[in-house]
Amino acid sequence: MNRRSATPAMMSVLAAGAAMFLVARVTKPRRAPAALAGRQRCRVVVLGAGFGGLNAALPLARSDAVELTVIDVQNHHLFQPLLYQVATAALSPADIASPVRDVIPALPRTHVMMGAVTGIDTGARCVLCSGQRVPYDELIVATGSQPSYFGNDDWAAFAPGLKTLHDALDLRGRILLAFERACVEQDRAERDRLLTFVLIGAGPTGVEMAGSIAELSRETLAQDHELSQVTPRVILIEAGERVLETFPEDLSDAAARALQALGVEIRTGTKVTGMQDGVVQLEHGSIAAATIVWAAGTMATPVAQWLDVKPGRGGRVEVGRDLVVPGHPGVRVIGDAALAKGPDGKPLPGLAPVAKQQGEYAARVILRRLAGRPAPPAFRYRDYGTLATIGRAKAVAEFGPLHLKGLPAWLLWAAAHIFFLIGFRSRVMVSLQWAFEFLADRRPGRLIASAESPIGAPVRK
Repeated sequence: MNRRSATPAMMSVLAAGAAMFLVARVTKPRRAPAALAGRQRCRVVVLGAGFGGLNAALPLARSDAVELTVIDVQNHHLFQPLLYQVATAALSPADIASPVRDVIPALPRTHVMMGAVTGIDTGARCVLCSGQRVPYDELIVATGSQPSYFGNDDWAAFAPGLKTLHDALDLRGRILLAFERACVEQDRAERDRLLTFVLIGAGPTGVEMAGSIAELSRETLAQDHELSQVTPRVILIEAGERVLETFPEDLSDAAARALQALGVEIRTGTKVTGMQDGVVQLEHGSIAAATIVWAAGTMATPVAQWLDVKPGRGGRVEVGRDLVVPGHPGVRVIGDAALAKGPDGKPLPGLAPVAKQQGEYAARVILRRLAGRPAPPAFRYRDYGTLATIGRAKAVAEFGPLHLKGLPAWLLWAAAHIFFLIGFRSRVMVSLQWAFEFLADRRPGRLIASAESPIGAPVRK
């Protein structure tokens, strides 16, 4: 696509983002009225301020019958689907994160607490957090997931996952430092190692990371004379038979072709057998790489341990159709930490839309009970489609029988992500950043925050 044809495409993304922002502003809930004197409120504690937690907390914050406490180990809500863009210098951290205290209405009956949960005393109905006991009448657990190394936890030191802003910033520093060091490295073998990037796992995260690193090196950094002299390798390793295995085969094939057009080496049917610092060991051979990223699997946070229940697949906690943990009335687990099943008996996927809908449902159940109304029907997930991006103007999207590829899928992906970002600043800034990157082939986040210079010498005072 040339620059002229890209301009109207980008303008349509900006227009869609602006229109969606106006809708969000019009429908934004107002602050709840002052507390009613002498009225006993229901104490609701929400663990986690991700998609599920916030979508549960916001409706509850509007009810004067609820005393709400939101607890998270971080002080911000993170839009994880765009985390890889921070890691590859396309966006800044503040573009995809918002302080939880700015999202939850500041009222005498709403509380935000930053702390690490260490347990849940279901008998006493208390959450154990940072040495404190936080009482609850209703508990919603939405603490998400963490990288899973399938029993090889020592690999985490060599191949970090991508779950937090810290992960993204650390990875961004590694990627940019690798290019800078390669420019001054005289040893050919070491230069090749520095410029080799290995992504393990070809799900959406691995595919998006691989495509973004390839674009960063082939298009953005190539405009610099010195950086254009080095030749990077981006290798995507997948144990399965194809990339994006949860997508239909035609979309999986389209994603593979788009990645290969960017120069990404795809190795499907390949298992990782070991890992050392800077080396990935495979069934047949090994790869020396300075930057290794783990995107092959996740597991639930230790919710099962907190509740003293038997964990299900991936460490998740099995819940009923009302999202309540069997044997623990008043305790609901949602999102990636929950093993919830659809009408077909299959576990629901660990996707943001699932968590959002479960959060809304959990809040609705509590509010209807407090209002003396019957409970809603059992939770039913509405699948509105799945999207994944490979690079600029390259994406795939599935909406039932409708399959989109290339620019149409990318425009839909961009509009959807702009709409779901929290806050006016995030929507506007991400739209502007994407427009700048799209039209100028530049990435504004190419900053290395380190106590050392790119080649390891102390910074001059």
